[in-house]
Amino acid sequence: MLNLTFWVLKANTHVGQSARMLAKATTYAISGVTARRVTVEVDIRSGLPAFSVVGLPDTAVRESRERVRAALLNEGFEFPQRRITVNLAPAELQKAGPSFDLAIAFAILAASGQLDAELFGRAALIGELSLDGAVQPVRGTLAVAEAAQRDEISTLVVPLANAREAALVERDPVAPVRRLSDLKDVGNGMWESIPDGPTPATAVPHGPDLKDLRGHEFSQRALEIAAAGGHHVLFKGPPGCGKTMLARRLPSILPPMTRQEAIEVTRMQSIAGSLRVDGLAAQRPFRAPHHTISASGLTGGGPSPMPGEVTLASNGVLFLDELAEFSTRTLESLREPLEAGSIAVTRGQRTHVYPARFMLVAATNPCPCGAGGNHCRCSAVEVARYERRLSGPLLDRFDMHCRVERPTPAEVEAGPVTESAPVRVRVERARLRQEKRFEGLDIHCNGQLDGAQTRRLLKPPDPVKELLNEAYRRKSLSLRGYDRSLRVARTIADLDDRDEVDEGDMAEALAFRAIEVGAAA
Repeated sequence: MLNLTFWVLKANTHVGQSARMLAKATTYAISGVTARRVTVEVDIRSGLPAFSVVGLPDTAVRESRERVRAALLNEGFEFPQRRITVNLAPAELQKAGPSFDLAIAFAILAASGQLDAELFGRAALIGELSLDGAVQPVRGTLAVAEAAQRDEISTLVVPLANAREAALVERDPVAPVRRLSDLKDVGNGMWESIPDGPTPATAVPHGPDLKDLRGHEFSQRALEIAAAGGHHVLFKGPPGCGKTMLARRLPSILPPMTRQEAIEVTRMQSIAGSLRVDGLAAQRPFRAPHHTISASGLTGGGPSPMPGEVTLASNGVLFLDELAEFSTRTLESLREPLEAGSIAVTRGQRTHVYPARFMLVAATNPCPCGAGGNHCRCSAVEVARYERRLSGPLLDRFDMHCRVERPTPAEVEAGPVTESAPVRVRVERARLRQEKRFEGLDIHCNGQLDGAQTRRLLKPPDPVKELLNEAYRRKSLSLRGYDRSLRVARTIADLDDRDEVDEGDMAEALAFRAIEVGAAA
């Protein structure tokens, strides 16, 4: 993604009877989750007609030659029949995507004297060109707008479809363009205002409601605690018992995002090309990839590194259904981001760090046949092999383990246990307590604390500590589980609007660690 500031160097040096013309531009390319400054140079000189692009461009950038040529001609401009060289510096930075089109086209027009670059001052342009000269939307506009604000770019010229996204950054004017020929009006300071567009999605969570569930009082309690503290939760039970229904109703009880969280979500979705709203994202993301996803698809990567599902789920939920069906390599790749809240992806000797602060919710069956218990048709060997797909270190990273049973006929007939609205009110109140507790820190909920922060900030009374220590002495908790149980107990107290954690809170938190995972870290 590019953002560029143009100026034309006075270059009337003559070679024989032909002039050499040079134009320079400042631009930005998307690198990881930010935009990096790039200089675009266009040199037009005498020689056999040719058009080359250098500076480590990918295929999409090299193909801009044909798009730019056709767009110039179809918009009534002249395409110079000379030797044209476009350089994108720094040369060691990979340039990817079609967003360079508008910048390259403008530089050619400025270098050939068809547009006065001085009218633009320190302007920035991004956009893909159609063959007929229309300017198409591009990804990463918000990241470019933030970089333009940082570098004090005066005017950001963007495709009309990206205008509201760019305007989310409080900066100097955003000039939307529909066609390449609109650059004439922009240069003269005349452009249409940014359209209002569709009404943004409401900030109140929507989607499936808890009232659709029957029974599952214990599981719904686990869901409420997870939402209030941002905890990772694993649902385990037979097929058809309601594990997936529970997980898909989690967004309905999550608190609304802060503006900073919404901007981060919008930036990630824009960079990945998955932004579905025209403006600021209002709903927390809920990502549910299929179990055939690769490790790079989950954590990010590719020839030109892109955010993975863990990044797109930041500030929201990552739901892994049929957890044991994911490949071992894919699941084990989650261990570092679950601890660090970020993921470092190294490709081509370059490292990109992506945010990965998400709630992990997973569902799995107790065995291959799914029945479990007395109804299981699997052999002991098959059950052991199935359980080995989920390693102890991975299971230990779930704050809560919840056994889900089939609801009884009486529970089905009794109707819903609760609805999402009152639960969401309690969750929001608990989150406000946590925001106040962690004021001044880059922490928004109990689940985001690391081990050292947990022991420093969450100091339970002695009776509570003794209960926790006893569970640790029995080796039913690892040290990581020790910290996670303390965080869950603190969230339970927050839900009850209490300053102190009591023994009942800790007993309930330990009940959600009933699956013994040993002392593996």
